[in-house]
Amino acid sequence: MNVNKKNISGTVLRIQRMSTEDGPGIRSTIFFKGCPLSCVWCHNPESISHQVQVHWAKTRCIGCRSCIEACSKGALAMAQSGIVIDRLACNSCAACVQACPSMAMDIYGEEFKLNDLAREVMKDKVYFQKSGGGVTLSGGEPTMQPLFTKELLSAFQQSGLHTALDTCGQCSWETLESLLPYTDMVMYDLKEIDPDKHKKFTGISNTRILENLIALGRSMKERGLPGELWIRTPLIPDCTTTEQNIKGIGVFIKKHLREIVGRWELCTFNNLCTHKYESLGIDWAFKKTGLISHEEARNLASLAQGSGVDARIVHLSGPMRNADSTESMEDKPHKSVINDDVSECRCEGGYA
Repeated sequence: MNVNKKNISGTVLRIQRMSTEDGPGIRSTIFFKGCPLSCVWCHNPESISHQVQVHWAKTRCIGCRSCIEACSKGALAMAQSGIVIDRLACNSCAACVQACPSMAMDIYGEEFKLNDLAREVMKDKVYFQKSGGGVTLSGGEPTMQPLFTKELLSAFQQSGLHTALDTCGQCSWETLESLLPYTDMVMYDLKEIDPDKHKKFTGISNTRILENLIALGRSMKERGLPGELWIRTPLIPDCTTTEQNIKGIGVFIKKHLREIVGRWELCTFNNLCTHKYESLGIDWAFKKTGLISHEEARNLASLAQGSGVDARIVHLSGPMRNADSTESMEDKPHKSVINDDVSECRCEGGYA
């Protein structure tokens, strides 16, 4: 099938430059709109819907009501708490965004032409080359826009850039397999090993996710595609931080991915995304959930190391609190250490 690449476009949430949390070196991470999962702890709730979404920022609003007057659908109203958006009535025309003098109304998501997005990211090529970095496609879920993702990865790879795909694995194997020739590294989210709990937490069983991960390991053994595989597990208090889950994931890795996984990253939770839920009018269940302690995080890392995997692949990243601290989150990078690996992690990319 002949594809006119000039006409290929995709919906992107944002481009995050100078990222150090989404693969090796300094990277640009492209966050896609749309995700098949609905994780209760999602750090990027604005990425779940594949549609462009209007949102309101309370701290910028001057109460002028210009947005309400500009909305032809009557989707906006002023309440005691501020601007309320009727999501069923709103068609994301962005008239309110254009009318707002203080930029309190804004849009989550933008449609990009393939060549335009590639050209924009390539502006930072010198940083990638000097640091051993590259480009990471994340989300949301890039595999929900397979043609756009494939051509984008291909364009970056042809330009000599290291490419990484951050995926939840909830897609057809055919889709995932089609991306592998253009992907140097896959970062695969393995959140919860128990299928019932996975469905409770994300809305979907992990059956296909695990099947695809096994197939991915087979592809690496037989074809060398992708070249590298990282597993990422979010440490969500009272959800994924159980001994059963951490050991279960370790047993799975040992059984199906022995000597294939280069890094198993345990990513600690933070609630810095609370404002995103507020901007979408969603009451987030984790808004008052604090950081896990250094002691708890290290205990979980020890469980992972003792689960049968090569202990050297286990890495702990993200913010943690001291045992005597009651703070929920400090808005600054935190040092984390495991296996003499030190990294500054803000985890803004989050737990898709």
